[in-house]
Amino acid sequence: MTRRTPYPALSDFMNKKIKLNEVIIMARVLIFRAPGTNCDQETAHAFQLAGAKSVDVVHLNRIVETPEMLGQFDILCIPGGFSFGDDLGAGKIFAAKIKHSLYEPMRAFRDTGKLILGICNGFQVLLKSGLLGDPNKMTLTWNTTPRFTDRWVHLQTTPSKCVFLHGIESLYLPIAHAEGRFITQTPEDLSALLKRQQLPLYYAPTDNPNGSIGNAAGICDESGRVFGLMPHPERHIDTLQHPHWTRLDSRPSEGAGLALFRNAVQYIRSGSR
Repeated sequence: MTRRTPYPALSDFMNKKIKLNEVIIMARVLIFRAPGTNCDQETAHAFQLAGAKSVDVVHLNRIVETPEMLGQFDILCIPGGFSFGDDLGAGKIFAAKIKHSLYEPMRAFRDTGKLILGICNGFQVLLKSGLLGDPNKMTLTWNTTPRFTDRWVHLQTTPSKCVFLHGIESLYLPIAHAEGRFITQTPEDLSALLKRQQLPLYYAPTDNPNGSIGNAAGICDESGRVFGLMPHPERHIDTLQHPHWTRLDSRPSEGAGLALFRNAVQYIRSGSR
């Protein structure tokens, strides 16, 4: 599928965010779909609202057959769901396909300054495929409960290079997972991630839903252009999706999660890569 959005708003030109005599760079988004993926349409809609020029939802097998098609896009996203039924573990089969067929093309995609996002199951895929770092030193495993947990959580950010979290200090987003607990092999591995500012998103200390060490809710690679998170930003792009929207003192114009997608689109539009 392909979704198209209008050109930048007049206010962007008036505020000099975009100059009239400049070539407008429009973000093209590719969303992977696999058996069991169930958040691809919501994620596509989020990127559309954020101003992406086009959003294509494409089956993983097609990308494996023609990996060169990655060059047609600026942002790559692996959405949430239960890919391949999570039969061997959350995201493991999807991650194995990437490791064997798409690892180098996706690294090259990143190295040209483009962006990669993984949400929930997509985060599990990115982590286990090695695109966020050494998968032998960190992983996502069963919640400490241990059971599937579906609720909203308060999130906070720390200074980092993460493109997706630029200018964001806090978020309120839903989570829905059973294998979302982040762990590292050793305390030293956790310290190394913190030193490199690769843990930019964390659960509020009193709101950790799965027992992740360091309250980690999301990880980025060292470039800040590859990011994975367990919460679902695509499920809070409209104020009416807030669980207490009728009782808010003041109603924001949009859901908190939309900022994450807008950051990605604006990064590409700005030509920062």
